[in-house]
Amino acid sequence: MHTKLRLLTPGPTPLPEAVRLALAQDMIHHRKAEFVRVMEELQPRLQRLFGTRQPVLPLACSGTGAMVAVATSLFAPGERVLVVEGGKFGERWREIAESLGVQVTVVAVPWGEPVDPAAVAAALEADPSIRGVLVQVSETSTGVLHPVRQLAALTRQRSVLLVADGISAVGVSPCPMDAWGLDALLTGSQKGLMLPPGLALVALSERAWAKAEALGPRHFYFNLLAERDKNRQGQTLFTAPVNLLRGLAVSLALFEEVGMEAVFRKQWALTAMVRHGVRSLGLEPLVREHFTWGLTAVSLPAGVDGAQVLQAAARYGVVLAGGQGHLKGRIVRIGHMGYVDFGDILAGLYALRHGLLDAGGFSACPNYLEIAMKAYEDAMSTGYPWEEEL
Repeated sequence: MHTKLRLLTPGPTPLPEAVRLALAQDMIHHRKAEFVRVMEELQPRLQRLFGTRQPVLPLACSGTGAMVAVATSLFAPGERVLVVEGGKFGERWREIAESLGVQVTVVAVPWGEPVDPAAVAAALEADPSIRGVLVQVSETSTGVLHPVRQLAALTRQRSVLLVADGISAVGVSPCPMDAWGLDALLTGSQKGLMLPPGLALVALSERAWAKAEALGPRHFYFNLLAERDKNRQGQTLFTAPVNLLRGLAVSLALFEEVGMEAVFRKQWALTAMVRHGVRSLGLEPLVREHFTWGLTAVSLPAGVDGAQVLQAAARYGVVLAGGQGHLKGRIVRIGHMGYVDFGDILAGLYALRHGLLDAGGFSACPNYLEIAMKAYEDAMSTGYPWEEEL
């Protein structure tokens, strides 16, 4: 008998049946009226998801493509940006900016810790030539939730754009673009939005659009000005990932059916469940505070090989993720975003325990599953932190 596969990685994530059925529909043409109707129905839903009155533009690419599109559109060669570098994807912001000839000031943060807004403020004060702050809302490589709301409060006082990578945050935890003052917010399809990879979404603030217009088009494919013009017509600039957009319409309908408050409450509760569960096994989450709600990085005991833990967990049908960069082999990342429920997490914790035992680790508490389930129930009853606390 085949074991049911449980995909508990930080993307791609499991797909709801309704989404899979939408993806299996017959193809429609991306320049005909039926596709225009899909786009017109999507736009208000996407604006509600992002918390913005600005257009949300779909791009046929990965989340990294969206990062390139935003950086290309907002910053010219020779301009200077500040990059918060506290993980693999903070590094990616720096690498993208440098590849475009943009000058970079780095605020380095230990992996597993959030950036201190005071450090960003000091860097902005020290160099008035900085024109952008590039940061992750959720750093997927470590599970840190950076204080983007506080960073936006700093950039709004200056001619500095706050560019936020929300790839593992949008649809997972609150990051309302307009209310928080974010100048650019982007995400990818394969995480909180419960879709396969291949679709990215980008929104810019009014002042970000003004900057893009002043610079003019600077990339043939990632031309956000032309994408905005096409979006007003219910179209995309180039061939759209048609069925991914039809699947997105179903994902957003599922969100609206229960309400984003309920989505965030569940994500918060699953996070509490994982954190209590791994602690009851004698382990510690990598991130002590300011942790993301969609994944948890777990530090492994000295001498335990993370790759061996992952292989052992896979025998129970559970797919977990390892560390990146210098954390490779030293952490295990448990994804709990999107179409994941408490039953999946119970299976994941069970597989993690046996993976630890097989790899020569340890597990301290025999009733770890009961502890995890109680944490979930408690968090569901009390709710998640208010925006002011994020």
